[in-house]
Amino acid sequence: MTELGESHFFGGGNFEALWLLGTVGDVLRISERVEGGLLDSRVMAVMSEETPVVGADKVHALVQLLRTRSYEEIRQRMYDNPPGSPWWSACKIELDIRNGEQIAAALSATSRVLEKLQGSTQHFEQLAETLHESTKEVLEMLAGTKEAGRRLEIAVYVTIGITLVQLFNLIFEVFRKR
Repeated sequence: MTELGESHFFGGGNFEALWLLGTVGDVLRISERVEGGLLDSRVMAVMSEETPVVGADKVHALVQLLRTRSYEEIRQRMYDNPPGSPWWSACKIELDIRNGEQIAAALSATSRVLEKLQGSTQHFEQLAETLHESTKEVLEMLAGTKEAGRRLEIAVYVTIGITLVQLFNLIFEVFRKR
């Protein structure tokens, strides 16, 4: 069993790194967040066992140095160094930090877009409801207009009928006096 003295924790993005310094040797254990839990480096496919490390301060300094470098340079330096080396560990940590930052920015942007979509959806629902009510009112008005048109048609027929009756009555009165 390993006796461990002090430990140093570095976290950010999608990982946590824990430096365990003790009498048996320095050990780097990296854990990656997977579906709400942490997948320990002893279980990870890339790092199947604890890896000896030169020093936590060196890797931390390398991570700080890599902050100003491009993705391509960091990836190339990571592929050029064996897994578990200080440079490889620093590159992995920096890439994980950057990926975590990008994911956070993407989630934030997605959240803003989702809020806008929800607002637009509510607005369209209100517009659809208003359009439905307006359409019902127009249908009611058309039904009333149709009914008024029928009454007007009947009134015109009645007026024509009365006019014809009066005309015949007038003609009858004129011929009766002669």
